[in-house]
Amino acid sequence: MANLINLEQVSKSFGIKPLLDSVSLGVQEGERIGVVGLNGGGKTTMLEVLAGIEAPDSGRVSRVGGLRMAVVTQRGVLPAGSTVADVVLAPLGVAEHEWAGDARIRSILAGIGVDSVGLDSSVDGLSGGERRRVALAAALVQDLDLLVLDEPTNHLDVEGVQWLAEHLVGRRSALVVVTHDRWFLDTVATRTWEVVGGKVESYEGGYGDWIFARAERARQADAAEDRRRNLARKELAWLRRGPPARTSKPRYRIEAAEALIADVPPPRDNVALASFAQRRLGRIVIELENATIATPDGRELVHDLTWRLAPGERIGLVGVNGSGKTTLLRTLAGEIAPATGKRIEGKTVKIGWLRQELDDLPTDMRVLEAVKDVAERIVLGDREVSAGQLAERLGFTPARQRTPVGDLSGGERRRLQLTRVLMSEPNVLLLDEPTNDLDIDTLQQLEDILDGWAGTMVVISHDRFLIERLCDSTWALFGDGKLTNLPGGIAEYLRRREQVAEIAAPGPAPVTAPTATRDGAADRAARKELSKLERQVGKLGERESTLHAALAEAATDPQRLQSLDTELRKVLADKEAAEERWMELAAELE
Repeated sequence: MANLINLEQVSKSFGIKPLLDSVSLGVQEGERIGVVGLNGGGKTTMLEVLAGIEAPDSGRVSRVGGLRMAVVTQRGVLPAGSTVADVVLAPLGVAEHEWAGDARIRSILAGIGVDSVGLDSSVDGLSGGERRRVALAAALVQDLDLLVLDEPTNHLDVEGVQWLAEHLVGRRSALVVVTHDRWFLDTVATRTWEVVGGKVESYEGGYGDWIFARAERARQADAAEDRRRNLARKELAWLRRGPPARTSKPRYRIEAAEALIADVPPPRDNVALASFAQRRLGRIVIELENATIATPDGRELVHDLTWRLAPGERIGLVGVNGSGKTTLLRTLAGEIAPATGKRIEGKTVKIGWLRQELDDLPTDMRVLEAVKDVAERIVLGDREVSAGQLAERLGFTPARQRTPVGDLSGGERRRLQLTRVLMSEPNVLLLDEPTNDLDIDTLQQLEDILDGWAGTMVVISHDRFLIERLCDSTWALFGDGKLTNLPGGIAEYLRRREQVAEIAAPGPAPVTAPTATRDGAADRAARKELSKLERQVGKLGERESTLHAALAEAATDPQRLQSLDTELRKVLADKEAAEERWMELAAELE
């Protein structure tokens, strides 16, 4: 495969902080690369240097001639005075009637949600999320060699995230994408870049493989990496206990990981937490009886809803944008009253509410002062932590805790908002899109904190991974005036949305080309061969170790050394061939 872009010894700094330090890397044809790392660690800077938006301080960036590339950043800059149609059509260079009959382009506009904005709408009146979706659609409609995307899943609902993932996997173009959505990363990426300490570490595969490699690296690190190692081990343990095929590692390698996590307990003890939550909350938490929930302009979202939150219940709330999720959360919080019916709140209830807006932060304080303004110390699980300790767990180093709140980035403000909510020691948590602007390390810390948190929780999120990890039940708003329980979780939600779309689609179903399917006999034969290959690789690995030991013993016997070396080369070649065949079969079965 040809290289599309190469970075050679590239360095880039802002002020005294080096974000990239002698970085060398490349993007090949057809590669799909996910970029992860801490907020402020240099991910966006690396993307902008790669795309040519920013020039490096030193080093060289080379691109193949005639490279067709589109870049969608978080800035959301669109030409003033243009319509949505102007922005989307401009890259194509064709009139509207020429592409209106193109099913591929129509599916992109529908999948991203641009068709609901209106093609004749002026971009000047669009919200930030709508502007991002229009810019994303303008890139996706083009036939490109390389797509460069910065947080494309922000402002998309669960259904939109799944559509985007399937679309990107089906494209022939290469992809470099910064994302904190772990399900999206695991689904899309064939390689993961971690930007850390001015360097870029490269890993094969998506999120599952990256966590495997990080856990292995952390296992061998010194004592300063203990906390990070424990989080990686806990995350890896949850991955292995969850749905299969989250990692492409073959069985003989997974066994090494399972030995690493053998003594890691489940993320939380639900029975103990529910018992403790009941003692803190009592019998009544928050109840809605025969409640009708409507928007300020009178549009009815949910009709005649009776819903009782139990002590220690963990609920994930999903639905398309505009279905009323945030309004329902505001009703649970008591900020707005139901149009009809009533809301009942237990006497001991103390609500912690993480809003999407960042307008509740004291910008005249420093970070640590803003946290201590809520409380000096709190109890998390079975131990007490100080304001500074909790702030550090959520990504604020002791030096950063002295920073004025007004100087924080958007991601840091989100972390501070979350820290203040947790410092208030609520027993009911209402979280509205908690993953927005949070990096993966902070998400792992948040999940670790909430694993041992005893109370009732309602979470709105498009982050499928977070919902599956933290919540025990999933509920959905489908726009039919009802709140629907989904025993099958997010997968069931997406199936139901597909059924609704099929029913609503006009005309006969499109005729699609038949696709090849594997029959049961072929699957059984492939699985049998997989097992055989795993045993073969294990035996070859043992033989390799024996030969290495024999080579060391035969250091003074040249003739025996030559014979052993010849055999070792053959063993290594056989092992590599068996591993490659294993990966081929695993890919076919998936």
